[in-house]
Amino acid sequence: MNAIGMVSGKLWTGFLGPRIGLCNYALRACHTNTQIVEEVAKLLDLKAQLGTDDGKQMFVLKTPKGTRDYNPKQMAIRESVFNTIISCFKRHGAETIDTPVFELKETLTGKYGEDSKLIYDLKDQGGELLSLRYDLTVPFARYLAMNKISNIKRYHIAKVYRRDNPAMTKGRYREFYQCDFDIAGQYDSMIPDAECIKVVHEILAELQLGDFHIKVNDRRILDGMFAVCGVPDDKFRAICSTVDKLDKASWEEVKNEMVGEKGLAPEAADRIGEYVRMHGGFDLAEKLLQDPQLSQNKHALEGLTDMKDLFKYLELFKVTDKVIFDLSLARGLDYYTGVIYEAVLIQPQNVHPSEELVSVGSVAGGGRYDGLVGMFDPKGRKVPCVGVSVGIERVFSILEQKAEASEEKIRTTETQVLVASAQKNLLEERLKLTSELWDAGIKAEVLYKKNPKLLSQFQHCEETGIPLVAIIGEQELKEGVVKLRNVATREEVDVSRVTLVEEIKKRSIQS
Repeated sequence: MNAIGMVSGKLWTGFLGPRIGLCNYALRACHTNTQIVEEVAKLLDLKAQLGTDDGKQMFVLKTPKGTRDYNPKQMAIRESVFNTIISCFKRHGAETIDTPVFELKETLTGKYGEDSKLIYDLKDQGGELLSLRYDLTVPFARYLAMNKISNIKRYHIAKVYRRDNPAMTKGRYREFYQCDFDIAGQYDSMIPDAECIKVVHEILAELQLGDFHIKVNDRRILDGMFAVCGVPDDKFRAICSTVDKLDKASWEEVKNEMVGEKGLAPEAADRIGEYVRMHGGFDLAEKLLQDPQLSQNKHALEGLTDMKDLFKYLELFKVTDKVIFDLSLARGLDYYTGVIYEAVLIQPQNVHPSEELVSVGSVAGGGRYDGLVGMFDPKGRKVPCVGVSVGIERVFSILEQKAEASEEKIRTTETQVLVASAQKNLLEERLKLTSELWDAGIKAEVLYKKNPKLLSQFQHCEETGIPLVAIIGEQELKEGVVKLRNVATREEVDVSRVTLVEEIKKRSIQS
């Protein structure tokens, strides 16, 4: 008998357990190594079907690639950021909408250029081909066309999905939130566009992420630049997608892709290189208007004229110190038709020199897309739109790192007061007082024990950050008062039961 077969049979019988020991006969019958391999594969398959000896199926506990869970501390940070952003959106007069997390596949097809390959397609569900939304802009355009809306200022905060190569430390996921602010309607040139940039400036300044720049450009200027540089019309979008990589790759790498992969003439690429190195502001727009070639191109002329107006309005909004006219900014999405912009973080503030900085790059982006709604409207009716999207996950990456580096305690609840008792057999009185506080709009807690120790109740407040303790005992019940304790200072005062709610509210405002 084959020695290998005999040894393998004994080993696998011990490994797979008594339930499949009878399968050992298969190995004894093997006469070649190939047969042994085949039989082992069958046994492994049988092992997987049977599960472990305790009858439980074996599986790995993990989140899918490009996704993550968020613990209470992380969620507290997220909630704070969302509140800041929503407050800004509302300050600018925006109203909110919601759309389905998945759309008809044909709704999303052909809107994202080379990034279309990152769309998640779903299996056929009863005759409809569906895809998970890639962003919130295309669903918004579909919403406008479907409901025949020609004028709205809206914000939308929701999850989107991309089959991207995730980089978790840089805040790049396959499932993530976007915070969008868009203005739809026919208005005078550049006024809504300037407000969108102002919104980005306000949010980033208020979140105190660190120094940032908002880069601006215009698709019409890009198209004019490509035309005067000798780029064929049918290569505009492909070359635009390549130029968009300049924030992550060197000029030489970008040029090699243009020439080697996209088939652009080397001299055309060199001329593009001269333009995309230009940065400035209002002065650069004026300079390019004097360019003998660009000034003769209709699209570039329109874009440069609007760019001058944009910087005039931004000057009035007092944000030009952070805004840069950057000819290398391209933004690869196909639906942009005019001004485009992108906010880039320089470096986080207040980070200790010995700590590694989080490299997050772009944290917001957007632009004008006047033709997108018309793509969905049966009559081709266009609704001019401009908007911005805040890449919230990248913002979280920075704030989470700052929170970990800081010794400051992050509260995960908003509880104002814990109702405690100093003696035994007062559970009913504690529950009664807690209910009174809830009914009065006070955020209150009570420990779920009949007779908790007073020290344990104090410790719970210190661990969770609850600032006040309302203590009741037999004496307090007789006198109609509650002993209110400040957890931080340990100061205690007797407060009338009648005025307790008012006192808690007053102290909560002061803290």
